[in-house]
Amino acid sequence: MEIKASMVKELRDKTGAGMMDAKKALVEANGDMEKASEILRQKGIASADKKMGRIAAEGVVSTFIQDKVGAMVEINCETDFVAKNEGFKEVANNIAKVIVEKNPADVDALNKTAMADGTLVEDYIKAQIAKIGEKITIRRFVRYDDNACVATYVHNNKIGVLLEVKSDNCTDETKTIAKDICLHIASSAPEFVSRNEIPESVIAEEKRIEMGKEDLAKKPENIREKIVEGRINKLMASRCLLEQPFVKNPDETVQQLIEGKLSIVKFDRYVLGEGLEKRQDNFAEEVMNQIKG
Repeated sequence: MEIKASMVKELRDKTGAGMMDAKKALVEANGDMEKASEILRQKGIASADKKMGRIAAEGVVSTFIQDKVGAMVEINCETDFVAKNEGFKEVANNIAKVIVEKNPADVDALNKTAMADGTLVEDYIKAQIAKIGEKITIRRFVRYDDNACVATYVHNNKIGVLLEVKSDNCTDETKTIAKDICLHIASSAPEFVSRNEIPESVIAEEKRIEMGKEDLAKKPENIREKIVEGRINKLMASRCLLEQPFVKNPDETVQQLIEGKLSIVKFDRYVLGEGLEKRQDNFAEEVMNQIKG
């Protein structure tokens, strides 16, 4: 059967495969578009499996809200170039949507979850690996579904915030304030909503560190205690969302901003790639490997 250019284009548009790969698949499938797609998918999955051993520390943080349910997910790839690609961002958004709609328990369960068209998430990811040519992994996600008001903010696809607040009504004003608080969290990086959430062990450790500082060594015990108490109070305030100066108006705290309007239930803040190994490129070695073939 003659393989026409229009057939190759159709298959490429459908699968994202290269021109020669698409043509070879059509020849092998004797012009059958579905069979050719399956051939490419099989080859793509095989090549995707080879890419799974690479380091993927770039990527995006993506969020999705539907009604009063929200999700935030971190999807990693290998290069910043791919992370900036609109197609890759769409992949992350699609995964966030699945999390909202299907409520998987964890990443393993998410990978086994069927998307709207019946494709398993893990197969969808493998197909994207074949299309994009880089390792792609779902690192982590969080989902809120407590029938409250949910807000999100993502800064440059690298810092994401998911926030849950309570209010008598989830009005436009509530949503605007919640959005501003998300922006604040992204910027100021609080660790807790309030002091009630801080473990006693954290306070005890900070107190031990402060008590051992050289500038207090020669001061009387009772004076040291008062100075340390003041320092710990200031430190804990800086780590609690409600006590931080509001980023848009440092003359008021976040607590003062929300007084009588809403209460903050919880938040999560993701920073892309935090704690992940970063790839260290050795360009001299790379060139030598290319020369050696």
